[in-house]
Amino acid sequence: MTATPSTLETAAPAPRAPGRRVRTRSTRKQVGSLAAGHRRLFAPFVLPAIVLYTVLFVIPIGAAFWISLNKWAGSGPMTFVGFQNYISLLGDRIFIQSLVNTLMMLFIVGGAIFILAFAMSLVLRDMAGRKTARAVIFFPHLVNALVYGVLAGFIFNPGGLVNAALRAIGVQNPPEWLARDNMFGLIMLTMVLVTVGYYTTILMAGVDRIPPYFYEDCALAGANAWQRLRYVILPLTWDVFAVCAVLWTISSVKIFEIVWIFGGAVGSGVPPTQTWTAAVYTYATAFSGESVPAFGAGAASAIFSLLLVSILVLLLRRATRREVIEF
Repeated sequence: MTATPSTLETAAPAPRAPGRRVRTRSTRKQVGSLAAGHRRLFAPFVLPAIVLYTVLFVIPIGAAFWISLNKWAGSGPMTFVGFQNYISLLGDRIFIQSLVNTLMMLFIVGGAIFILAFAMSLVLRDMAGRKTARAVIFFPHLVNALVYGVLAGFIFNPGGLVNAALRAIGVQNPPEWLARDNMFGLIMLTMVLVTVGYYTTILMAGVDRIPPYFYEDCALAGANAWQRLRYVILPLTWDVFAVCAVLWTISSVKIFEIVWIFGGAVGSGVPPTQTWTAAVYTYATAFSGESVPAFGAGAASAIFSLLLVSILVLLLRRATRREVIEF
């Protein structure tokens, strides 16, 4: 029997679309077994983390929110007041001042930190002994905030080292650095000096990933330091910068110990209210011991801070979203 053209057309398999994978029965079985394996591993690997996160974070946040809806001194019965604690916060002059100080820490101190961090990255990249220099500038971040509070009391008091040096060069009336109106500026300066090395180290790790031929092209094109930063370093380390920005946003809302210790450095125990941040306001409202504890108002302030940092991080992630550049 001879094959006719019609029988050949009938017996020939249908042409396969280019790039389309034909999934056989064995392939489907293999994919199904992999998916089943992933489902079996979900419980032993992910479930403990979910349980731990729920116990340590979700439940305490829920409890804090419930306390914020009550008037409570820390012991005895609670009095349900609804959202009155939140309404009182918005009318509290000290809380508004604390919120403004927190935002100043976020934007002013944060801006100074990242400007200095990028500038130091440009300098350290071509510097001999940059590993040693990186360790030196990172060291202040490891020092306990108590040390800086004690140093502030010795160096910036009216008879301290700074004012003695100013008088030696002819300044008759040096500033009162530890006065209530000047202390927050000193705290901001200290935060810049303490933190800039930490973020410089992280950014330098991103800068070190950039291949050398990018810098060679910049040198051949006659690019200056600012152009290198704008067109090479910043685009190629944008993901690292975005992570640093999120870390600083979260940290700035939680700044507490250095403010509290600076207040103790001047002998007043509790810091002046002009220097309070949102974290200090929360602690002082609930635990300061100088008035009747107000755990409801303190919890409301904590929940407000949590909402603030969540909104800021979401906005920041949206603003810093860029297409990843591969190199």
